[in-house]
Amino acid sequence: MPRLVLWRLVAVGAVCLAAACGPPSARPESDGIPSTATATGSATATKPAYAVPPTGGPGYSAALSARLLSPDSAPPGFDVEIATTMSPDAGDHRPGVAVSCAGGMIPLLSAARLTGAPSAMAAAVLSLDAGPDSLWVGSEVLRTYADDGARRAMTHLRTLVGRCPTVVSPGGEDTWRFAVTPGPRLGDESVHVSCRMTSGPHTLGCDGLLVRVGTTLVVVKEEGNEPGGERYLVPLAEAAVRRYQATGSGTA
Repeated sequence: MPRLVLWRLVAVGAVCLAAACGPPSARPESDGIPSTATATGSATATKPAYAVPPTGGPGYSAALSARLLSPDSAPPGFDVEIATTMSPDAGDHRPGVAVSCAGGMIPLLSAARLTGAPSAMAAAVLSLDAGPDSLWVGSEVLRTYADDGARRAMTHLRTLVGRCPTVVSPGGEDTWRFAVTPGPRLGDESVHVSCRMTSGPHTLGCDGLLVRVGTTLVVVKEEGNEPGGERYLVPLAEAAVRRYQATGSGTA
């Protein structure tokens, strides 16, 4: 168990390194932290206001980041940390048979990256303190495309998972297993990628839900949690789609 807890903490760091997390956001009001003055006028503890960083590194879009989940639009208990730089997707990579099912395919198969070139991206780390020794970590990514790239990216992902259901890490220590499994019907189309990473006697989940809303992909993933953590994906994805649709025209 301690090793699994350590891996979850490592997952937090890995997501933040990949997405350059901004400062931690405040917890939702349901945590019971007072945010107003008492009746006698004495000040009480206040939480820092949730705010979208106005600037960031290459690829950062404050406008698109404002359409990510926020503490008040996410399910109760979840923290949100907005990323201020974006890791690029896989560009013109094609899921043809010439591509080896090697360790370098894992980011594509797990939907951490996708084929195509988004016109804009936004990302956030999602976390939930699920118990004394249980930290759930995930992420939300918005990818908008100027053409039919969102549809193609989902088609390519299904093809890749069908070709490479099992991948061994370069060092041979870890085995990743992928499958496209039934999931909720959200947006214009959606796909659930089941992902399990096994290292020795330990198994961690890395499932993802991808939802296409017009020319945008709304992606919610879990990052190295104990099996069962995928139960949070559906309510998070439903909330993320509602948030995205409520904050703009759907085409960013």
